[in-house]
Amino acid sequence: MKKFFLFVAISILTTSLFAQDNAQTTSNIWTTLGKITFKKEYDEMMGFKVDVPVFSADVQALEGTEVIVRGYIIPVEDYGGQLEFVFSAFPYNMCFFCGGAGPETVMKVTASEEIPYTAEAITIRGTLSLNSTDRNELMYALTGATAVE
Repeated sequence: MKKFFLFVAISILTTSLFAQDNAQTTSNIWTTLGKITFKKEYDEMMGFKVDVPVFSADVQALEGTEVIVRGYIIPVEDYGGQLEFVFSAFPYNMCFFCGGAGPETVMKVTASEEIPYTAEAITIRGTLSLNSTDRNELMYALTGATAVE
């Protein structure tokens, strides 16, 4: 009987560990994307030094790969179907533009098909690209994005 209970306990623990691992693959992308530092570089156009992101090896390894990300739509035009929008690790009131989060918590998304706006967290899939040179764009971009059910 003790062996049976031990077997059940190990099965439950193993199942919960694997389930937790799968959940982390989508939520941990934000943790990985947060592995950046900044260096100061003089910007000729602006006339002063600006922060330029330095991507860690973990972040660089994601360049050009398909990733799955869970987060919140920050619409840039209207609240209908979204083909281009900002995607945030945090809800609208806590995002980089409105709250205290950093620039590593948002990405520009270009969807391959409209994704309906919702204030709830959603999961999307797309190809990640990094940007450290164009100051008019976000550091991260996701192209060919689609909603994941």
